[in-house]
Amino acid sequence: MTVTPNDKELPLVQHLIELRNRLLRIIIIVLVIFLGLFYFANDIYTLTAAPLQKFLPESAGMIATDVASPFLTPFKLTLFVAVLLAAPFILHQIWAFIAPGLYTHEKRLALPLLASSVVLFYGGMAFAYFVVFPLIFGFFTSVGPEGVAVMTDMAKYLDFVLKLFFAFGVAFEIPIATILMIHAGIITPDGIAKKRPYVVVGCFVMGMVLTPPDVISQTLLALPMWLLFEVGVFFGRMVYRRDRAREAEEEQEL
Repeated sequence: MTVTPNDKELPLVQHLIELRNRLLRIIIIVLVIFLGLFYFANDIYTLTAAPLQKFLPESAGMIATDVASPFLTPFKLTLFVAVLLAAPFILHQIWAFIAPGLYTHEKRLALPLLASSVVLFYGGMAFAYFVVFPLIFGFFTSVGPEGVAVMTDMAKYLDFVLKLFFAFGVAFEIPIATILMIHAGIITPDGIAKKRPYVVVGCFVMGMVLTPPDVISQTLLALPMWLLFEVGVFFGRMVYRRDRAREAEEEQEL
């Protein structure tokens, strides 16, 4: 059984040159996607603002308190979308750079983890947009004092939703983090399963922090996080058994 890296070692300078080339490829692909999307920058922002706009009165709308906001805010959002769309290519470049230094069994684990991490991050953002945003904005716009017109600054709105997109995207990486901790030997599947009560409490605490102060929206975030944790434990057990079997084979070969 081969347990050594497949490729020969390269001098440091060649590694740095390869890293530079891959970074340039990433920058180029992001710029190409950005330039292709820039014409639709205002449409992208309108789509992003839709969860809030539908709760605003007909006479209300978003405002721009800075002179450059009408241009810079859609520009910033379009760049963010370009990076998101380029994420598979970016991860492929990262994978191509680190793969020669990985063992065979590490490659078999790393590739599906990289692919699933992208899908889970996208899933977390979609969950935030379609489930959480309507709850949050519906709550915020319904509790304002009478006589107060809700007119959100477009730049501050974008900062708010980008933070939530990132928070939910990272939260949906729980299975990946669980599997990596088990694979690295930081904790065993049984050990992390025993900490389930603390994980459940932590999920509801995060739900309380990231959502409006009502039980329904907190539960809508906490339950998916808990289920994702269970998914991570399930696949972590499979990885743990495979790692133990591989170690037993290596001991027999020695």
